Amino acid sequence: MSKKTIKEAIFEVLNTQNKPLNIKEIYLLIVENQLYDFKAENPEHIVRTLLRRHSENISFPSASKSKYFIFLNNGTFWIKDKPNPIQQKVKVLSKELLPYDEIIDLQKKYNAIFKKTILKQLSKIDFEDFEEFCRQLLQVYGFKNVKVTRKTRDGGIDGFGELKIGIATMIVAFECKRWANTVGRPKVSQFRGDIQGKYQQGIFFTTSKFSKEAKDSSLQVGAVPIILIDGNGIVDLMMEKEFGVEKIELPIYTNALDLILQKEQ
Repeated sequence: MSKKTIKEAIFEVLNTQNKPLNIKEIYLLIVENQLYDFKAENPEHIVRTLLRRHSENISFPSASKSKYFIFLNNGTFWIKDKPNPIQQKVKVLSKELLPYDEIIDLQKKYNAIFKKTILKQLSKIDFEDFEEFCRQLLQVYGFKNVKVTRKTRDGGIDGFGELKIGIATMIVAFECKRWANTVGRPKVSQFRGDIQGKYQQGIFFTTSKFSKEAKDSSLQVGAVPIILIDGNGIVDLMMEKEFGVEKIELPIYTNALDLILQKEQ
């Protein structure tokens, strides 16, 4: 049995036959010529998956960026960049009908603008409202008994809560800075000093950013760990938990005509 890969076996079949073939024809020729030793329960599906993922004019979420084949409008596959021996009869499906990559790019641009808008709004709310926002965000994330303590002036600590990890419960303090300026190491060190010996972990929220020194000092051996969550991190948590944001599901259809045409052969 040859030690070819499935891709190499498909290439050999197409080159040997010198014509486009459908999935079943390719699979049967691989088996007949013993080009690959299939060990899966549904080996034809393996061939189908590889062809679809690596055909440049078939787009879907898990498709590969590496393209070796093209899908023709009669349900057959051929080698990319190699002249089609029956080109005059069979055309390649138009790429213009499959702008999946363009949709993904637009989604990324939209999300980037959306995140900036949310962060700008958070940066303008009242200090006490921001503390309450952080309290609720921690609750949504799974913390229990989360309370804001600013009114009690508890050593600069804005709040605390409980986080269950396995069978243990960790008491966590949090600090909130609705700032425009970058948070430096002194503020992180001060927060650690306020909670050292009282809490097992600290969470520092800010609508701005943390300096490199602050990030480097967040985790130190022998000291209570401080988790730093900047403005972008806050919005990421909001989107992950759909807290303060709503997700709209838009149906996106991708071309799977090759599956239908293949079955009709």
